[in-house]
Amino acid sequence: MIRFTLKNYKLTLAIFTVAIVWGTTFLGIRVAVETIPAWFVAGIRQLLAGIIVLVILLHQKKLEWIGWKNFGYQVIFSTLMLIVANGMTTVAEEEVTSSLTSLISACSPIVVFLGSVAFGLQKFSIRALIGVALSFCGILFIFWDGISDMANPAYRMGIFYLIIAIGGWASGTIFTKKLNIQSKNITLNLFYQFIFAGIVQLCFAFSLTDDYQFDQWSTKSISAMIYLAVFGSVAAFFAFHYALTRVSAVQVSILAYVNTIISIFLSWLLLGEQISAKFIIAAFFIILGVFVINYNREMFKKKKIEKI
Repeated sequence: MIRFTLKNYKLTLAIFTVAIVWGTTFLGIRVAVETIPAWFVAGIRQLLAGIIVLVILLHQKKLEWIGWKNFGYQVIFSTLMLIVANGMTTVAEEEVTSSLTSLISACSPIVVFLGSVAFGLQKFSIRALIGVALSFCGILFIFWDGISDMANPAYRMGIFYLIIAIGGWASGTIFTKKLNIQSKNITLNLFYQFIFAGIVQLCFAFSLTDDYQFDQWSTKSISAMIYLAVFGSVAAFFAFHYALTRVSAVQVSILAYVNTIISIFLSWLLLGEQISAKFIIAAFFIILGVFVINYNREMFKKKKIEKI
């Protein structure tokens, strides 16, 4: 039995890893796509992450075939969450700033909630209605702030790609909820997801990119891509699941709100992206709306749970 306190340095490190690393993911993507075509960034990131997980599985002697049924589940999950959601987000960031991408992506829980209600997985309530209304107000402020940018066809396509990405993420989440899929070895499943997504995305990269421009890939962009694979995909994943073994999932979910704030702040600080008053208001409404929908009293309780 252990308490959620700062005295547990491993837990503290895990939580900071998730908050900081996932908060820098959108920043990393933006830097990577400066000189590397988006599908190459996404594909190499997933493939490299898969290779890292493979080495871990081989070291633990846990690499094995998961069966065709489970493999089919992983293919569907990988397609929705990695190929569509992560891939289209990466493509979108060729035209859309990382701060705006992180803020729009923060609306994903709203779409997940509405989809869960549609499939009878959750019940609608007055609190949920308030949360959706608040988030919708935030979305209005986003487009009010960037209304002039909508005249740019590339920008419009970037927003459209983000909408597809959110749809993919929400579909993957709802798919998991609907089938109530349980996993005995999450790391093993993750290996198949990464490898499948990486291969498919690299096929997209070679078939959809007119000029690969390998000689123009900058060291900064390559470093960002490696960072996304090693830390954004692998390290943060293990840190997240370590945290789940020490504190409740509800408490860990608070990090989702921190990630968005960190992402926006770092995009302003390191990339010099413009953050207007309307953008800050939009962020406030969206984060508040998502928080209202997902609020649970256990979020702030210092409760004891079993150590696994």
